[in-house]
Amino acid sequence: MNEQAKAIPTNIITGFLGVGKTTSINGLLANKPEGEIWAVLVNEFGQVGIDQEMMPDQDGLHVKELSGGCICCALGPSLHKTVKGLIEQAKPDRLIIEPTGIGHPEGIIDTLMGPAFKDKLDLRATICLLDPRSLGDENVINNETFHDQLNLADVVLINKCDLAEPEQVEVVEESLGNMFPPKQHVGRTTRAQIDPALLDLVRNGQLQAQFPEAHTHEHHDHDHSHDHHHDHGHDHHEHEAVAEPGKPIRKIGNGSGLFSCGWIFHRDDCFDYWELEEILNGLEGIHRIKGVIRIGHAWVFYNRVNDEHDFDKVAYRRDSRIEIISPRELDWQALEQQMLGCLQK
Repeated sequence: MNEQAKAIPTNIITGFLGVGKTTSINGLLANKPEGEIWAVLVNEFGQVGIDQEMMPDQDGLHVKELSGGCICCALGPSLHKTVKGLIEQAKPDRLIIEPTGIGHPEGIIDTLMGPAFKDKLDLRATICLLDPRSLGDENVINNETFHDQLNLADVVLINKCDLAEPEQVEVVEESLGNMFPPKQHVGRTTRAQIDPALLDLVRNGQLQAQFPEAHTHEHHDHDHSHDHHHDHGHDHHEHEAVAEPGKPIRKIGNGSGLFSCGWIFHRDDCFDYWELEEILNGLEGIHRIKGVIRIGHAWVFYNRVNDEHDFDKVAYRRDSRIEIISPRELDWQALEQQMLGCLQK
């Protein structure tokens, strides 16, 4: 970015748990203009930080993570400090913010539009990803934050169209078409792909939250902040406690009616993937599970949203991490022992 005082183009990428926000940002990063510096702020409801690990190692990219709560509420004071630090350190040409899937966007928008950043940031289109199948899920439909993610979005992209029934997609499109003020763009996508041109749509300042008090009722415990800067080497979790072989670090939290537990396993802990998958798939009523897991000389990314799961090999080569988000508190200790039973002898 040149030395002249220039407002930094900024976008918020929202959407409910597991809709594909991190995947969409990775797609945008893959098409980042050569020579530009981008900064990404990732907020996870969970405790151990997995999303940032799935972002690519590439020049001109600064990634900062806030985990263990929503930057709109419990981590609110951290948002100002973190954004200020990213601006000063990265001097980015673009800033992208990914709130947690249960994060209300209003507080973030207010902060970015407030006096501290109004001359530093150019807040452009807020983009919301929507799984059309979620309209059949009462837990989602009855969630006020879900509705305001849509209300406050300038652009809504209907994701996972390849997995939904055509009728589900059509119903969602019709519903979005009836919203007022109208959206600047409503489109379909698969694999959470976002056309980079959508980032530069001008923000509609007339959008309002229908449930502005939703994020003030949330409560979160155990917030942790970690960061790494891909263009200045790898400085991963330098202040984080280190697990011992067979003795993982466990971090728990709760808020917005959800419970989370995350584990960090030693790098030498190697799992029998199929045994571990059977345990994770067998957990009932879970909203989200994600993890980076060592199996032999490879690592895989496990991703479960409600009752759907998949996995794929990844380039990640550090500790194993597993995060679970549930509407009820589980016996985390017993589950940990089950997972340890999957370690290869």
